[in-house]
Formats: sequence, C-alpha cells, structure tokens
Amino acid sequence: MSESRLALVTGASRGIGAAVARALGRTHRVLLGGRDVDALAEQAAESPDAEPWQVDLGDLDGVRAAVNGIDRLDVLVHSAGTAELGTVEQAGPSAWRTNFEVNVVAVAELTRLLLPALRAAHGHVVVINSGQGLSARAGWGPYAASKHAVRAFADALREEEPGIRVTSVYPGRTDTEMQQAIVAGEGRQYAPGEYLRPDSVAAAVLSAVTASPDAHITDVTVRPRPH
Repeated sequence: MSESRLALVTGASRGIGAAVARALGRTHRVLLGGRDVDALAEQAAESPDAEPWQVDLGDLDGVRAAVNGIDRLDVLVHSAGTAELGTVEQAGPSAWRTNFEVNVVAVAELTRLLLPALRAAHGHVVVINSGQGLSARAGWGPYAASKHAVRAFADALREEEPGIRVTSVYPGRTDTEMQQAIVAGEGRQYAPGEYLRPDSVAAAVLSAVTASPDAHITDVTVRPRPH
C-alpha cells in the first residue's frame, strides 16, 4: 500500500459504504470495514490501496482488538447500519435495541477508540445518517430515533473535538440492498430509478472530505431528483 492518507470505511462490502470506499480510494489508503470476508476481498481487489478490515461492530471486544496499530487516521466513515422498522405499537424492545446498538453505540465506541489516531491526523469523521435523522415517518420510529441520536452524537463530537472535522450526511432513499428489503416489506414494487445512486452519496462525502482546510462542511442533505 502507498504512503497516502488513511481512511477507514465501515459497511464497505456493499451499497453506500462500498461506493464511498471506491471514491476515497483515489486519494487514500482504505481499510474496508465489514463482516463479509468474501465481499470485502472482492472490493479490495478493485484497488491496490484497499485492504479488508474484517470486524463485527457488535463485538466490542473484537473492535478494540481490531483498532490496535491504527496510530493515525485521516478519515473515518461510519456507513454500517441497520433498519429495524415498525410502528410504536408493533415494535418491541428488540427493534429499538438493535437500531441503537448498531446505529449509535457501535459508531460512538469505534470513534472513541480511534480518537487518538484522528487527533494525530487532524482527521475527519463522516456519519452516514438518513433523511429519518431529520424527521420521522410513521412506521419508522425505532430507526428514526437511532438516526436522531447519532445526529446528536456527531454534533457533540464536533463541539468537543475542534481539531477534527465532523460531517453528517443525510441521504434520501438510496438504491441499495437494504432499500430493496424495505420496499419489499412495504409491499411495493422496487424501481431503482426512483432512488439515489450510492455513487451520488459517495460524491457528497468526497466533497466534504476534500474541502479546503479553512472549510468545515458540517451537514449535507442529498435527495433523489423527481422524475
């Protein structure tokens, strides 16, 4: 791997995370975070400056072991996430816990563990949030609540760590496997052209990360254009 700047992208095996990793791979060495070893290997094969970083973010002991040796980190992108949906009446405690464990607790703990490396590089933390982090639709309560929480996390981190840039990205509905599953659960036919492309979200991330040193892009909202 080259001696260029280092980025770590979670959820890099597919969807938005994979697109972000490809975009950053033009200027950074990239650690591809995820659980699927084969998918990560396929992604790594696309770039000589990318390598798998296989870890289950729900296994906090494993996360602590995995960050050992990362002494300097220029970019940390939190793209891994889950979407357990349901109305307030339908959603039991497990739905709320799952959303918060993956979308908030894992994000906060990985960032906390990597703060020394981020401080050393005057780095950048990017949280891939959601339109549901700005509002909440009926039936999306557990997921939306976790996305509102991770928005608060990013805002607090930005205030506490002035030497680190922190950006929250709020994509609208995006053409991913997760979106396909959500649409199927809604009982609707899936039409990819109705949604954002992952590469479009990645372009927004890249714009924030490559902003001039005097600029701090704190919040980016990206929506699909109506047809």
